[in-house]
Amino acid sequence: MKETDILIIGAGPVGLFTVFEAGLLGLNCELVDNLDKIGGQCIELYPDKPIYDIPGVANQTGKEHIEALLEQIKPFDYNVHLNTRVEKIEPKDEKWIVKTNNGSEFLTHNIFIAAGAGSFESRRPPVEDPDKFLGNGIEYAVRDKSKYKDKEITIFGGGDSALDWSVELAKTAKKIFLVHRRDEFRGAKHTESQMRKLVKEGKIELKIPYVIKDINGTDKFEGVNLMHFESKDIETISCDEALFFFGLNKQLGPILDWEVELKEKKIAVNTKNFQTSKDGIFAVGDINTYPGKLDLILCGFHETTLAVQEAFKRINPGERVPFGYTTSNKGLQEKLKVNKN
Repeated sequence: MKETDILIIGAGPVGLFTVFEAGLLGLNCELVDNLDKIGGQCIELYPDKPIYDIPGVANQTGKEHIEALLEQIKPFDYNVHLNTRVEKIEPKDEKWIVKTNNGSEFLTHNIFIAAGAGSFESRRPPVEDPDKFLGNGIEYAVRDKSKYKDKEITIFGGGDSALDWSVELAKTAKKIFLVHRRDEFRGAKHTESQMRKLVKEGKIELKIPYVIKDINGTDKFEGVNLMHFESKDIETISCDEALFFFGLNKQLGPILDWEVELKEKKIAVNTKNFQTSKDGIFAVGDINTYPGKLDLILCGFHETTLAVQEAFKRINPGERVPFGYTTSNKGLQEKLKVNKN
Protein backbone atom coordinates (compact mmCIF):
# COMPACT_ATOMS: atom_id res chain seq x y z
CA MET A 1 0.00 0.00 0.00
CA LYS A 2 1.51 3.30 -1.12
CA GLU A 3 1.48 6.16 1.39
CA THR A 4 1.10 9.79 0.41
CA ASP A 5 0.35 13.19 1.90
CA ILE A 6 -2.40 14.03 -0.60
CA LEU A 7 -4.35 11.72 -2.92
CA ILE A 8 -5.81 13.84 -5.73
CA ILE A 9 -8.78 12.55 -7.70
CA GLY A 10 -8.69 14.26 -11.08
CA ALA A 11 -5.71 15.27 -13.23
CA GLY A 12 -7.23 18.40 -14.72
CA PRO A 13 -5.98 21.98 -14.16
CA VAL A 14 -7.02 22.23 -10.50
CA GLY A 15 -5.65 18.77 -9.68
CA LEU A 16 -2.31 19.69 -11.28
CA PHE A 17 -2.13 23.03 -9.49
CA THR A 18 -2.75 21.19 -6.23
CA VAL A 19 0.57 19.40 -6.84
CA PHE A 20 2.26 22.81 -7.17
CA GLU A 21 0.83 24.25 -3.96
CA ALA A 22 1.53 21.01 -2.07
CA GLY A 23 5.08 20.97 -3.39
CA LEU A 24 5.77 24.45 -2.06
CA LEU A 25 4.89 23.12 1.40
CA GLY A 26 7.00 19.98 0.98
CA LEU A 27 4.04 17.62 0.56
CA ASN A 28 3.94 14.74 -1.92
CA CYS A 29 0.96 13.76 -4.05
CA GLU A 30 -0.56 10.89 -5.99
CA LEU A 31 -2.87 11.80 -8.88
CA VAL A 32 -5.63 9.40 -9.98
CA ASP A 33 -7.77 9.90 -13.09
CA ASN A 34 -10.13 7.57 -14.91
CA LEU A 35 -9.27 9.13 -18.28
CA ASP A 36 -6.37 7.84 -20.37
CA LYS A 37 -4.49 11.13 -20.43
CA ILE A 38 -3.61 14.05 -18.17
CA GLY A 39 -5.62 17.26 -18.52
CA GLY A 40 -9.26 16.55 -17.74
CA GLN A 41 -11.84 18.45 -19.78
CA CYS A 42 -9.17 20.80 -21.17
CA ILE A 43 -7.69 17.89 -23.12
CA GLU A 44 -10.76 15.69 -23.52
CA LEU A 45 -13.17 18.36 -24.77
CA TYR A 46 -11.37 21.51 -25.94
CA PRO A 47 -7.63 21.01 -26.42
CA ASP A 48 -7.49 23.44 -29.36
CA LYS A 49 -10.02 25.99 -28.13
CA PRO A 50 -8.62 29.20 -26.61
CA ILE A 51 -9.02 30.12 -22.94
CA TYR A 52 -9.02 33.86 -22.30
CA ASP A 53 -9.55 34.15 -18.53
CA ILE A 54 -6.35 32.72 -17.02
CA PRO A 55 -4.74 35.62 -15.09
CA GLY A 56 -1.64 36.94 -16.85
CA VAL A 57 -2.20 34.78 -19.95
CA ALA A 58 -4.11 36.59 -22.68
CA ASN A 59 -4.75 33.58 -24.90
CA GLN A 60 -3.98 29.92 -24.27
CA THR A 61 -5.53 26.75 -25.67
CA GLY A 62 -6.64 23.96 -23.35
CA LYS A 63 -3.64 21.88 -24.44
CA GLU A 64 -1.21 24.75 -23.89
CA HIS A 65 -2.69 25.39 -20.45
CA ILE A 66 -2.11 21.80 -19.36
CA GLU A 67 1.41 21.80 -20.82
CA ALA A 68 2.21 24.96 -18.84
CA LEU A 69 0.90 23.42 -15.61
CA LEU A 70 2.94 20.25 -16.18
CA GLU A 71 6.03 22.39 -16.67
CA GLN A 72 5.22 24.30 -13.49
CA ILE A 73 5.03 21.14 -11.35
CA LYS A 74 8.13 19.43 -12.78
CA PRO A 75 10.22 20.11 -9.64
CA PHE A 76 7.81 18.32 -7.31
CA ASP A 77 7.23 14.79 -6.06
CA TYR A 78 4.12 13.25 -7.60
CA ASN A 79 2.92 10.21 -9.54
CA VAL A 80 0.03 9.93 -12.00
CA HIS A 81 -2.24 6.88 -12.27
CA LEU A 82 -4.35 7.04 -15.46
CA ASN A 83 -7.23 4.75 -16.44
CA THR A 84 -7.76 4.43 -12.70
CA ARG A 85 -10.95 5.16 -10.81
CA VAL A 86 -11.30 5.49 -7.06
CA GLU A 87 -14.03 3.09 -6.02
CA LYS A 88 -13.93 3.03 -2.23
CA ILE A 89 -12.51 4.97 0.71
CA GLU A 90 -12.21 3.83 4.32
CA PRO A 91 -11.14 5.82 7.40
CA LYS A 92 -8.07 4.57 9.27
CA ASP A 93 -7.17 6.54 12.38
CA GLU A 94 -6.62 10.09 11.09
CA LYS A 95 -5.96 8.89 7.54
CA TRP A 96 -7.86 7.37 4.63
CA ILE A 97 -7.43 4.10 2.75
CA VAL A 98 -8.24 4.63 -0.94
CA LYS A 99 -9.07 1.63 -3.15
CA THR A 100 -9.22 1.77 -6.95
CA ASN A 101 -10.85 -0.24 -9.71
CA ASN A 102 -7.56 -1.90 -10.69
CA GLY A 103 -6.75 -3.15 -7.20
CA SER A 104 -4.20 -0.51 -6.17
CA GLU A 105 -4.48 0.95 -2.67
CA PHE A 106 -3.22 4.14 -1.06
CA LEU A 107 -2.94 5.35 2.51
CA THR A 108 -3.28 9.12 2.59
CA HIS A 109 -3.65 11.92 5.11
CA ASN A 110 -5.86 13.92 2.73
CA ILE A 111 -8.12 13.30 -0.24
CA PHE A 112 -8.59 16.12 -2.74
CA ILE A 113 -11.55 15.63 -5.08
CA ALA A 114 -10.70 17.72 -8.15
CA ALA A 115 -12.86 15.77 -10.55
CA GLY A 116 -14.35 18.67 -12.53
CA ALA A 117 -17.84 17.71 -13.65
CA GLY A 118 -17.39 14.28 -12.12
CA SER A 119 -17.03 11.08 -14.05
CA PHE A 120 -18.11 11.82 -17.61
CA GLU A 121 -18.18 10.45 -21.11
CA SER A 122 -19.52 11.75 -24.41
CA ARG A 123 -23.07 10.77 -25.31
CA ARG A 124 -23.07 8.25 -28.14
CA PRO A 125 -25.30 8.42 -31.21
CA PRO A 126 -28.32 6.06 -31.08
CA VAL A 127 -26.97 3.57 -33.64
CA GLU A 128 -25.69 0.01 -33.52
CA ASP A 129 -22.04 -0.20 -32.38
CA PRO A 130 -21.35 3.59 -32.43
CA ASP A 131 -17.68 3.11 -31.48
CA LYS A 132 -16.86 0.63 -34.24
CA PHE A 133 -14.69 3.21 -36.02
CA LEU A 134 -13.73 5.27 -32.98
CA GLY A 135 -10.44 6.98 -33.75
CA ASN A 136 -10.69 5.93 -37.39
CA GLY A 137 -13.50 8.09 -38.70
CA ILE A 138 -15.63 8.61 -35.59
CA GLU A 139 -14.75 11.07 -32.81
CA TYR A 140 -16.52 12.81 -29.94
CA ALA A 141 -13.93 15.57 -29.50
CA VAL A 142 -11.33 17.31 -31.65
CA ARG A 143 -7.90 16.44 -30.30
CA ASP A 144 -5.85 17.54 -33.30
CA LYS A 145 -7.52 19.83 -35.80
CA SER A 146 -4.77 19.27 -38.38
CA LYS A 147 -6.21 15.75 -38.80
CA TYR A 148 -9.21 17.27 -40.60
CA LYS A 149 -7.36 19.32 -43.20
CA ASP A 150 -8.67 18.73 -46.74
CA LYS A 151 -11.22 16.20 -45.41
CA GLU A 152 -14.97 15.95 -45.86
CA ILE A 153 -16.46 16.05 -42.38
CA THR A 154 -19.98 15.50 -41.05
CA ILE A 155 -20.63 17.25 -37.72
CA PHE A 156 -23.66 16.42 -35.56
CA GLY A 157 -25.07 18.68 -32.85
CA GLY A 158 -26.72 21.98 -32.11
CA GLY A 159 -24.69 23.42 -29.25
CA ASP A 160 -21.47 25.39 -28.84
CA SER A 161 -19.11 22.53 -29.70
CA ALA A 162 -20.86 21.72 -32.98
CA LEU A 163 -20.96 25.37 -34.01
CA ASP A 164 -17.43 26.19 -32.86
CA TRP A 165 -15.84 23.28 -34.67
CA SER A 166 -17.94 23.74 -37.82
CA VAL A 167 -16.63 27.29 -38.08
CA GLU A 168 -13.06 26.42 -37.11
CA LEU A 169 -12.64 23.33 -39.29
CA ALA A 170 -14.25 25.05 -42.28
CA LYS A 171 -11.01 27.06 -42.55
CA THR A 172 -9.04 24.01 -43.70
CA ALA A 173 -11.53 21.21 -44.44
CA LYS A 174 -12.59 20.29 -47.96
CA LYS A 175 -16.27 20.21 -46.98
CA ILE A 176 -18.35 20.45 -43.79
CA PHE A 177 -21.82 18.98 -43.36
CA LEU A 178 -23.54 20.26 -40.20
CA VAL A 179 -26.47 18.04 -39.15
CA HIS A 180 -29.14 19.12 -36.67
CA ARG A 181 -32.74 18.08 -36.09
CA ARG A 182 -34.11 21.62 -36.24
CA ASP A 183 -33.15 25.07 -37.49
CA GLU A 184 -32.52 26.37 -33.98
CA PHE A 185 -29.15 26.23 -32.22
CA ARG A 186 -28.26 26.41 -28.54
CA GLY A 187 -24.78 27.89 -29.04
CA ALA A 188 -23.48 31.45 -28.97
CA LYS A 189 -25.34 33.73 -31.39
CA HIS A 190 -22.19 35.24 -32.89
CA THR A 191 -20.85 31.74 -33.69
CA GLU A 192 -24.17 30.80 -35.26
CA SER A 193 -23.95 33.95 -37.40
CA GLN A 194 -20.45 32.92 -38.53
CA MET A 195 -21.74 29.46 -39.39
CA ARG A 196 -24.64 30.80 -41.46
CA LYS A 197 -22.25 33.12 -43.32
CA LEU A 198 -20.11 30.09 -44.20
CA VAL A 199 -23.25 28.27 -45.38
CA LYS A 200 -23.95 31.13 -47.81
CA GLU A 201 -20.34 30.95 -49.00
CA GLY A 202 -20.71 27.23 -49.66
CA LYS A 203 -18.08 26.14 -47.13
CA ILE A 204 -20.67 24.49 -44.86
CA GLU A 205 -23.72 22.53 -45.99
CA LEU A 206 -26.49 22.66 -43.41
CA LYS A 207 -28.55 19.45 -43.16
CA ILE A 208 -31.81 20.33 -41.37
CA PRO A 209 -33.96 18.72 -40.06
CA TYR A 210 -31.98 15.46 -40.02
CA VAL A 211 -30.78 12.94 -37.44
CA ILE A 212 -28.27 10.09 -37.60
CA LYS A 213 -29.69 6.80 -38.86
CA ASP A 214 -26.64 4.58 -39.45
CA ILE A 215 -22.86 4.65 -39.60
CA ASN A 216 -21.66 3.11 -42.86
CA GLY A 217 -18.66 0.88 -43.46
CA THR A 218 -17.59 -2.72 -42.99
CA ASP A 219 -13.81 -2.65 -42.65
CA LYS A 220 -13.42 1.13 -42.63
CA PHE A 221 -15.57 4.20 -42.10
CA GLU A 222 -17.36 5.26 -45.28
CA GLY A 223 -19.94 7.80 -44.16
CA VAL A 224 -23.36 8.08 -42.57
CA ASN A 225 -27.04 7.65 -43.34
CA LEU A 226 -29.29 10.51 -42.28
CA MET A 227 -33.02 10.39 -41.67
CA HIS A 228 -35.23 13.41 -42.31
CA PHE A 229 -36.82 14.25 -38.96
CA GLU A 230 -40.28 14.77 -40.47
CA SER A 231 -40.59 12.77 -43.70
CA LYS A 232 -38.35 9.91 -42.47
CA ASP A 233 -36.61 9.85 -45.88
CA ILE A 234 -33.05 8.51 -45.85
CA GLU A 235 -30.06 10.37 -47.28
CA THR A 236 -26.53 8.98 -47.51
CA ILE A 237 -23.46 11.16 -47.03
CA SER A 238 -20.04 9.86 -47.98
CA CYS A 239 -17.37 11.53 -45.87
CA ASP A 240 -13.93 11.00 -44.32
CA GLU A 241 -14.78 11.83 -40.71
CA ALA A 242 -17.82 12.24 -38.45
CA LEU A 243 -17.87 14.26 -35.24
CA PHE A 244 -20.69 13.82 -32.73
CA PHE A 245 -21.31 16.61 -30.21
CA PHE A 246 -24.31 15.37 -28.26
CA GLY A 247 -23.06 16.57 -24.88
CA LEU A 248 -21.80 14.61 -21.88
CA ASN A 249 -23.22 12.13 -19.45
CA LYS A 250 -22.05 13.43 -16.09
CA GLN A 251 -22.23 11.54 -12.83
CA LEU A 252 -20.58 11.57 -9.43
CA GLY A 253 -20.10 7.82 -9.57
CA PRO A 254 -18.67 6.20 -6.41
CA ILE A 255 -18.53 9.61 -4.68
CA LEU A 256 -22.23 9.12 -3.94
CA ASP A 257 -21.25 6.28 -1.58
CA TRP A 258 -18.70 8.29 0.43
CA GLU A 259 -21.29 10.04 2.59
CA VAL A 260 -20.02 13.56 1.94
CA GLU A 261 -22.70 16.23 1.97
CA LEU A 262 -24.11 17.02 -1.47
CA LYS A 263 -26.08 19.98 -2.77
CA GLU A 264 -27.60 20.00 -6.25
CA LYS A 265 -25.39 17.11 -7.40
CA LYS A 266 -22.21 18.84 -6.25
CA ILE A 267 -20.08 18.45 -3.13
CA ALA A 268 -20.77 21.00 -0.39
CA VAL A 269 -17.68 22.64 1.16
CA ASN A 270 -16.90 25.40 3.61
CA THR A 271 -15.11 28.46 2.26
CA LYS A 272 -12.49 28.58 5.01
CA ASN A 273 -10.49 25.64 3.68
CA PHE A 274 -12.81 23.90 1.16
CA GLN A 275 -13.11 20.81 3.29
CA THR A 276 -16.22 18.67 2.88
CA SER A 277 -18.40 17.32 5.67
CA LYS A 278 -15.67 14.69 6.22
CA ASP A 279 -12.38 15.69 7.87
CA GLY A 280 -9.49 15.21 5.49
CA ILE A 281 -11.62 15.16 2.35
CA PHE A 282 -11.52 18.36 0.29
CA ALA A 283 -13.37 19.25 -2.90
CA VAL A 284 -11.89 21.86 -5.24
CA GLY A 285 -12.82 23.14 -8.68
CA ASP A 286 -16.08 22.57 -10.56
CA ILE A 287 -17.03 19.54 -8.42
CA ASN A 288 -17.80 21.68 -5.35
CA THR A 289 -20.48 24.18 -4.40
CA TYR A 290 -20.84 27.03 -1.91
CA PRO A 291 -22.62 30.41 -1.89
CA GLY A 292 -21.29 32.53 -4.75
CA LYS A 293 -19.51 29.61 -6.46
CA LEU A 294 -18.28 30.19 -10.03
CA ASP A 295 -17.14 27.30 -12.24
CA LEU A 296 -13.92 28.93 -13.40
CA ILE A 297 -10.40 27.48 -13.47
CA LEU A 298 -9.01 30.48 -11.61
CA CYS A 299 -11.52 29.95 -8.78
CA GLY A 300 -10.36 26.35 -8.47
CA PHE A 301 -6.76 27.56 -8.14
CA HIS A 302 -7.78 29.80 -5.22
CA GLU A 303 -9.75 27.01 -3.56
CA THR A 304 -6.99 24.43 -3.68
CA THR A 305 -4.38 26.92 -2.45
CA LEU A 306 -6.33 27.36 0.79
CA ALA A 307 -7.21 23.67 1.00
CA VAL A 308 -3.54 22.65 0.84
CA GLN A 309 -2.84 24.90 3.83
CA GLU A 310 -5.35 22.89 5.87
CA ALA A 311 -3.92 19.63 4.54
CA PHE A 312 -0.50 20.66 5.87
CA LYS A 313 -2.01 21.33 9.31
CA ARG A 314 -3.59 17.88 9.38
CA ILE A 315 -0.22 16.27 8.64
CA ASN A 316 1.73 18.54 10.97
CA PRO A 317 -0.60 19.43 13.87
CA GLY A 318 0.56 22.39 15.90
CA GLU A 319 3.11 23.54 13.32
CA ARG A 320 2.87 26.91 11.65
CA VAL A 321 2.20 26.66 7.93
CA PRO A 322 5.30 28.08 6.22
CA PHE A 323 4.65 31.10 4.06
CA GLY A 324 6.86 32.97 1.66
CA TYR A 325 6.92 34.73 -1.69
CA THR A 326 8.38 32.78 -4.61
CA THR A 327 9.91 36.05 -5.85
CA SER A 328 12.25 36.35 -2.88
CA ASN A 329 12.13 33.25 -0.65
CA LYS A 330 15.33 31.26 -1.20
CA GLY A 331 13.81 28.10 0.29
CA LEU A 332 10.91 28.15 -2.16
CA GLN A 333 13.26 28.93 -5.05
CA GLU A 334 15.35 25.90 -4.12
CA LYS A 335 12.23 23.73 -4.20
CA LEU A 336 11.37 25.19 -7.59
CA LYS A 337 14.95 24.59 -8.75
CA VAL A 338 15.21 28.21 -9.80
CA ASN A 339 18.70 29.48 -10.47
CA LYS A 340 19.04 32.94 -8.97
CA ASN A 341 22.17 35.01 -9.41
